[in-house]
Amino acid sequence: MDHGTDAPSPAPRRKRRWLRWLALALAVLTLAVVALGWVLYERLNSNIRTDTDTANELAQYERERPTALVAGAQNILIIGSDTRGGPGNGQYGEDSGTQRSDTTILLHVAADRHSATAVSLPRDLMARIPSCRRPDGSQTNERFAQFNWAFELAGPACTIRTVENISHIRITHHVVVDFNGFKRLVDAVDGVEVCLKQPIDDREAHLKLPSGRQVLHGEQALGFVRARYSLGNGSDTERMGRQQAFLGALFNEMQSDGVLLNPTRLYPVLDAATSSLTTDAGLGSLRKLYDLVRTVRGIPSDRVQFLTVPRRPYPYNTDRDELVQPDADQLFEQLRADKPVSVSANVRPADSKPGGGPARRARAEEPGGPEGTAGPDVPGAPEVPGGSQAPTDPGVPTGSPGTSSSPSPSPTAPPTYEGTTAARGICG
Repeated sequence: MDHGTDAPSPAPRRKRRWLRWLALALAVLTLAVVALGWVLYERLNSNIRTDTDTANELAQYERERPTALVAGAQNILIIGSDTRGGPGNGQYGEDSGTQRSDTTILLHVAADRHSATAVSLPRDLMARIPSCRRPDGSQTNERFAQFNWAFELAGPACTIRTVENISHIRITHHVVVDFNGFKRLVDAVDGVEVCLKQPIDDREAHLKLPSGRQVLHGEQALGFVRARYSLGNGSDTERMGRQQAFLGALFNEMQSDGVLLNPTRLYPVLDAATSSLTTDAGLGSLRKLYDLVRTVRGIPSDRVQFLTVPRRPYPYNTDRDELVQPDADQLFEQLRADKPVSVSANVRPADSKPGGGPARRARAEEPGGPEGTAGPDVPGAPEVPGGSQAPTDPGVPTGSPGTSSSPSPSPTAPPTYEGTTAARGICG
């Protein structure tokens, strides 16, 4: 007898069971991807070393610091540390427990994010270094000395205050990167292409290269930007020009879709970048760094400019530098007001410093030394109260040559500065 009820066929049951397993598998896969993403994010985020001591130290001098004039503009001080401490850095010399700023760049990112200007500050620039607190709590004397001593004597806070004294620009953020971090970043983008007119053989920079077009990876790239006495006349100005061209090429590599839109290439770049940086709290997370990179990524490469602050040999010691005025103050005034800065297509020629051989190198690399003995090798520059030094030439303004107590008035048309852009690269 037919009761009108048929048992369900096996096929629909198997189909529903298969759909349930598929949904479960997709849910597990989604959770795994989210978990992996979170783990990777946390790893990148924890890579970043956040420097809160500098902010605390700068807060003690808030009343003397410049005022930011344009909301949204960023002035980031990038300090390349030559510390021999830490993994991978010992091969560049003995770790003496100190570090100096091998390279210092003031990066101005315009408020509208349509341009960025990177200004190199010579390590040999004579400047007024204020009294600063060391990590051990002791206090340095104010002095008139070589610029990169500020970092050696008392770290980033002292360097920031020195730069603010020179430029009257308020530093928004700071970033410190060491030798090994730079190498990892170059390797993460699979190297940077350069063109050499002549071979290089520089033992001190661990660099031996043939002439011609070639791609430099980590160790070679570091040697290229550090090489000095084997290229040209050994001037720091020439080296800064090479650093600027290399950074422009590196910017192009990182800006390319092959890096930023390819997760397998992007993660190594982010890992290298985050693990090589020490930043202030304002940039001390992956999210904050990403927000900055995202805004800078849209800047056309021909609007990313590199130049060296106008300088010339210091008259009391031509192994040192001083600022060319009013050109330098006009440059800083343009940046402070967030106005465009023009650079020429010409590479800055070698400066007129004599020598460049071993004697010059020994003096240029001379450390600050113990308190009371540090100071520039400047004949006729006696000690002044506070431990600083000043020239005796009545034709030189009192205070600190290479700095300015008040900006010089701007001309009707701002000057065009010698420099380059990221669009020009190294090979043209």
